[in-house]
Amino acid sequence: MLRRHLVLRAGAWLALPVWGQCVRAAAVTEADAASAIRQALERGAISAVSLLGKTDGFLGNPKVRIPLPEHLEDAANMLRRFGQSKRVDELITSMNRAAEQAVPEAKGVLVQAAKAVTVDDALHIVRGGETSVTDYFAIKTRQPLGERFLPIVSHTTEKVALADKYNAVAGQASKFGLVKGEDADLNRYVTGKTLDGLYLMIGEEERKIRRDPVGTGSAILRKVFGA
Repeated sequence: MLRRHLVLRAGAWLALPVWGQCVRAAAVTEADAASAIRQALERGAISAVSLLGKTDGFLGNPKVRIPLPEHLEDAANMLRRFGQSKRVDELITSMNRAAEQAVPEAKGVLVQAAKAVTVDDALHIVRGGETSVTDYFAIKTRQPLGERFLPIVSHTTEKVALADKYNAVAGQASKFGLVKGEDADLNRYVTGKTLDGLYLMIGEEERKIRRDPVGTGSAILRKVFGA
């Protein structure tokens, strides 16, 4: 099968804000683009898992730190005023610890998704913006990762008695009429926030690759993303 090339032509690749600056000659093939996208995804995934899947990976990073569910914020503030700050802090810490313990389990799924990118996928991605790689990744993996994360988060929250801590906070808050019959699914909340943080960090890695492809030390990333 003939290998098609990505040729810079007026009104075609030059019209792309990101890649018009990155691809300077006709030497970059569609296969090159697909290979670069796969490698960028894999690098982003491994980097994100490494950063987040450790103690304080979430709790110590204000960009991804998981806060209390919005409907509990007023209750938490009230509890702090009544000397219950420790209980609120324990709940927040437990939620973030659950996320930190779940993230490493996603590495295999993320890497496999990166390897599965097709040439057609890659061509759609390169026409996107500065986080188009990450956006594609999120579309393809959020649902399966959510299904994988949920039981891990649930198991972890059981081990750290997160449900008990949540119920304790909500129970105290109910005395002040701040929580009335709200049956929030805390495990799904933590799972969703864990995924949000994961994709945020993958996006940061993508921006690094785009800014400095030479610094990656990868020949294919330098060829495709390099100016």
